[in-house]
Amino acid sequence: MPKKTSNDALKILAHIAGKDPAMQRGFEEEVANREVAQKIFQLRQDSGLSQAELARRVGTTQSVISRLEDADYEGHSLAMLNRIAAAVERRVEIRFVPRNRRLQPA
Repeated sequence: MPKKTSNDALKILAHIAGKDPAMQRGFEEEVANREVAQKIFQLRQDSGLSQAELARRVGTTQSVISRLEDADYEGHSLAMLNRIAAAVERRVEIRFVPRNRRLQPA
């Protein structure tokens, strides 16, 4: 059920952002941060790892992994995403999509 609540919240926030470019950019950044955090969490869960285990494989601390999985964290880097992907034998893919395409939750 939390997924539905999250989707409803995204719709409400998108409506609030309206046509204001600054609000839209802020909203898009928040959605991107949430999606990255959610993907890191899901990748770790699917790999059967605790935060501490993933941290050891990546060469960092559990608190860093915890921060990366926080939807409010804004400091994701491609270098760290690549380290996480390598730690679970994956690779990172990046897409660029048109701005006029409606944001969809991950």
